[in-house]
Amino acid sequence: MKVAFHTLGCKVNQYETEAISEKFREKGYQVVDEREFADVYIINTCTVTSVADKKSRQYIRKMKKLNPDSVVAVTGCYAQIKPDEVSAVEGVDIVAGTNEKSRLTEYVEEFMQEGQRQIHIKGYEELDAYDDMGTITSTENRTRAYIKIQEGCNRFCTYCVIPYARGRVRSRPLGDIVSEAKQLVDAGYKEIVLTGINTALYDMESGTRARAGNGADVGCAADEHVDAAAGHAGGPDDGNSNADRQETGQLYGVEKIIAVLDEMPGDFRIRLSSLEPAVVNADYVKRLLKYRRLCHHLHLSAQSGSDSVLRDMNRPYDREEYMEIVDVLRSFDPLYGLSTDIIVGFPGEKEKDFEESCSLVRECAFCKTHIFKYSKRPFTKAAEMKGHVAPQVKNRRSETLHQAGKEASLQFFAANSGSEAVVLAEEIYEEKKLITGYTGNYIKAYIKYEDLQDAERMLNTFVKVRLQEAFEDGMTAELV
Repeated sequence: MKVAFHTLGCKVNQYETEAISEKFREKGYQVVDEREFADVYIINTCTVTSVADKKSRQYIRKMKKLNPDSVVAVTGCYAQIKPDEVSAVEGVDIVAGTNEKSRLTEYVEEFMQEGQRQIHIKGYEELDAYDDMGTITSTENRTRAYIKIQEGCNRFCTYCVIPYARGRVRSRPLGDIVSEAKQLVDAGYKEIVLTGINTALYDMESGTRARAGNGADVGCAADEHVDAAAGHAGGPDDGNSNADRQETGQLYGVEKIIAVLDEMPGDFRIRLSSLEPAVVNADYVKRLLKYRRLCHHLHLSAQSGSDSVLRDMNRPYDREEYMEIVDVLRSFDPLYGLSTDIIVGFPGEKEKDFEESCSLVRECAFCKTHIFKYSKRPFTKAAEMKGHVAPQVKNRRSETLHQAGKEASLQFFAANSGSEAVVLAEEIYEEKKLITGYTGNYIKAYIKYEDLQDAERMLNTFVKVRLQEAFEDGMTAELV
């Protein structure tokens, strides 16, 4: 039996698809490319924007056309939020929510035996236990491996539907994370990327009422929503607030994982997929800088450069606090790589607010800026706000910010020109005689080679280079 997968959305979805595919392999299925004829198609969906919903429906129809007699199972956030809408798409046989992915093999085999359409969705209030998907021992990418460390989010930003799709914060046991990391390093993976719905909330089920490092409240908005949706709020208390932990030097949050991996034997580095300024601050970031394996790059979601928009988004920090984190990182390393997310056209966003987002991008010299046009999502407060921005205005602002993002990237590249860096060599482009990979501060390096065999020997190794000039989405580099 052949099974194919298509994944939309975030790195967490990509990790979960790898975990699902491993379970199908264990059952004797042959995993094939999504463009091939298969007996089973699994679509792992996203719902962060209305565009993501549309793409999910398109791929459902596309994959069913490859084999009209195939079993089509749809899972992920879109399936969780709108199961009736998904099940109404012609050709869908199984709908499974975000906490049902580990059981997809069972559901597929049940359908094959009984032939009855299935919908497996737990209500929001039931999404309170970590769905153990097992240990991943191999991934499609042979150099870099993602490890999921937590699930859910209690932040309830007013634009975001993900807390309703993923449920409350639940952290994966540290021992399971370390075990998976060790197996992947032993298998030859050189970069371990820690990912989750909100990695900053790892190990903070007992401390979400205090912003890590400064005691500022991050739990009030979540409490309001959780009381209404789940009938309870808060988590168990271990007796130590995050502020207390900082005073005593006790490890907490994602630092727990980094500290163990940093001492683990092997030739590898650690990368954080993202860190939320809504949860951590400059003092906490300082704690992370001492770890030698941790890459000098951080995805730090800003969402806006305007204080008034940040308040309306329920982001419990302002521009100054965000810049404090940036200043800490750049003081530690002037070439520290920073990427971010910005939403344009949030309800009530004025031209002045938008210009403040543009200036933030320029001031921070982000190596990469991910830009999203605001999309009204179900269950969210922003959907009911006044002052929704016209589509043509959102389009214009998006184009303008994309240009600002490109200029910021070039600024960052220029600052790196002439510097030495370590690159994880990942891909060979024979037609251009280039080998590519990423530096620790997240610059894609294009390294010229003369001999193909030499290039092949470099694959999946760390190589020292000198960065030169901006090149498409990265920089040219020479071996040193």
